[in-house]
Amino acid sequence: MDFRLSEEHETLRKTVERFAREEIAPVIGGFYEREEFPYEIVAKMGRMGLFGLPYPEADGGMGGDYLALCLAIEELARVDSSVAVTLEAGVSLGSMPIFRFGTNEQRRRWLPSLAGGTALAGFGLTEAGGGSDAAATRTTARLDGDEWIINGSKSFITNSGTDITALVTVTAVTGTTADGRKEISTIIVPSGTQGFTVSGKYSKVGWNASDTHELSFVDCRVPAENLLGERGRGYAQFLGILDEGRIAIAALGVGLAQGCVDQCLRYVAEREAFGNKIGAYQAIQFKIADMEVRAHTARLAYYHAATRMLAGEPFKKESSIAKLVSSNAAMDNARDATQIFGGYGFMNEYPVGRFYRDAKILEIGEGTSEVQRMLIARQLGL
Repeated sequence: MDFRLSEEHETLRKTVERFAREEIAPVIGGFYEREEFPYEIVAKMGRMGLFGLPYPEADGGMGGDYLALCLAIEELARVDSSVAVTLEAGVSLGSMPIFRFGTNEQRRRWLPSLAGGTALAGFGLTEAGGGSDAAATRTTARLDGDEWIINGSKSFITNSGTDITALVTVTAVTGTTADGRKEISTIIVPSGTQGFTVSGKYSKVGWNASDTHELSFVDCRVPAENLLGERGRGYAQFLGILDEGRIAIAALGVGLAQGCVDQCLRYVAEREAFGNKIGAYQAIQFKIADMEVRAHTARLAYYHAATRMLAGEPFKKESSIAKLVSSNAAMDNARDATQIFGGYGFMNEYPVGRFYRDAKILEIGEGTSEVQRMLIARQLGL
């Protein structure tokens, strides 16, 4: 098994690495502290083709693959997680459902702008009372003639309230199955639809330069043809999207973990204590070595999951492993980096403080660490 990147993948990685270092790193701290969405950075990412990486050129994409997307996310997260999650959620959660399950007309209408980065889409699954229990969906959609009437709410939805958000895909209960369970379907709701309200942005601990909102639907009417995929298959569709998305969020965790190593290496080469650069002390060396081990191991985990996915092999267990390992690595590395920086690590002007605030959500979002352990255990037959 060879995890060396192809020439095309390595070229992409280096391109995004340079973009993140030169275009994002110098300015993102200001956006973060102002809790401001970085529209111009996102526009540049769109012009680079990052939002279209895994899609065919016929759909407005770059003709790449899912690993290419993950590599881009990792490199962005080495500098900032808000920008990285905007790409991750914009593709793996936002446009991917349209690509995977949309009709030819839905793909023709929505994918070119989503893949081009001139529009974003939200992934409307989570509800206030649901969380990890996505099957507890309460939002309803009733077919009335040639329209769906949607009522309910969604929580913590990324990319749902920007000036360029074009739509959200929403899971809703559309009936009852023969065995008495909820029939859950997925419906496309364009931004600006009457009855669809985007609440004010959340005050968050981290990811402060990304867009996150609560959504509400009150007698919101959309055409019947906005059904995404097969009626009653919405829950299964979104589970499949989440399996893929865990590889992408794992790449984000790896990027954050590696970014902590990057920051510490620069810092310990400059900071002096007790007459020496602190990088000369074994206690610091060992801590950074452990950080590098975590990032390296987590990277191999998401490479493995992505490789199985692209080969058409089962990858549910591997994606959960990658997500679990990478989120642990991100949290542990952020904590150690903050400790190495000492008092400066507690200051928002230093990236490691931002990394520390951003890391925790990786153990919660897109499936908590507890859910990942549950899924892994199930795949082991337990």
